[in-house]
Amino acid sequence: MLLQKESNPGLNTITAYGAGYVEINGQSYTHPVRMGPDGPVEHWLVEDVAQLTYAALRELAGVEDSSSDPMAFLDNVGPKNTSGTEVLLIGTGDRQYLLPQAVIGPLLRIGIGVESMSTQAAARTYNILMSEGRRVVVALIPPQEQE
Repeated sequence: MLLQKESNPGLNTITAYGAGYVEINGQSYTHPVRMGPDGPVEHWLVEDVAQLTYAALRELAGVEDSSSDPMAFLDNVGPKNTSGTEVLLIGTGDRQYLLPQAVIGPLLRIGIGVESMSTQAAARTYNILMSEGRRVVVALIPPQEQE
């Protein structure tokens, strides 16, 4: 499905998607990708929803653990959002896969919204948020190819 005929050359825009691919700025990707409005479109190593862990999402959002001290919780030291990411969108393929609270809770507590939805819905949502100037990061698992 074609989403946009034109893309802003300065921003990463999802221009189409279909069975087995996602198109960004007119370039087709058949593997999972991750990106923000600016910067490179990168290969995302998560191939399946079973790999969606807190660690994977924390890395995606650019969240840093501020301390490796096992007693840091006493000082209320925890993960910090140093990237400025407001919203993390996860496109889970053909179907929506709801992420467990244990996976998204730590990100929500530091002010990062996390939404998982079908890749098609994530593509549309990303384009809207990106065009509004929001600090959004998206990771997309392409929809399955039709057999």
